Amino acid sequence: MSRAPGAPRYGSLALLAIGYAILVHYTNSNANAKPLGVVLASAPPLALGLALAWRSSYRLPALALAALLAGLILSHWRILQSKYPLVYLLEDVGVYALLSVTFARSLVRPRVPLCTYWADLVHGPLPAAVARYTRKTTAAWAIFFVLIGATSLTLYQLASLPVWSAFSNFVALPLVVLMFLGEYAVRRRVLPPAHRTGLWASVRVYLDSSRPTRTAGQ
Repeated sequence: MSRAPGAPRYGSLALLAIGYAILVHYTNSNANAKPLGVVLASAPPLALGLALAWRSSYRLPALALAALLAGLILSHWRILQSKYPLVYLLEDVGVYALLSVTFARSLVRPRVPLCTYWADLVHGPLPAAVARYTRKTTAAWAIFFVLIGATSLTLYQLASLPVWSAFSNFVALPLVVLMFLGEYAVRRRVLPPAHRTGLWASVRVYLDSSRPTRTAGQ
């Protein structure tokens, strides 16, 4: 049985994400894990900042800003030890808000809805019925990410920290997977056979769309 291209890389990333989620939940459930909580809460913005700085045309100033950010984290270490769950929340809700805005923004004409763009990469040009379906799918994803973010925010405010953490780290992502599988099942029922992309092919299109041949959602 042949192995899907890129599967080992994506599998490693998935294991890394699972390990990170377990550690984050541990810090949210253990009062003695505050130092680790600060490290884990600070890691994503620092990693993103360093990656953007390294790719920037102004690498040295950008790296200096990243170093300044690291210095600010160290200088406010005690404050962060009492507030790191809030940092987790801001990162969590921020990601879902960004995803929702990205999908919703692509619905504004004359931009191409993201799901339409991805379908067009595989089966373009698309018939009108398929284009309408993919536009509705794009809207559904935008609404879905709003609901996930709103649920996370509500649980953080009303439930205990471990309950919110369990949702954020162990429920939200499986819900994304279920949404994807549900859309795939609907797609197989309502679209003509020529436009029923295989599950792994769909995943590959979504994962590889960071290097599009033409601009999506613009």
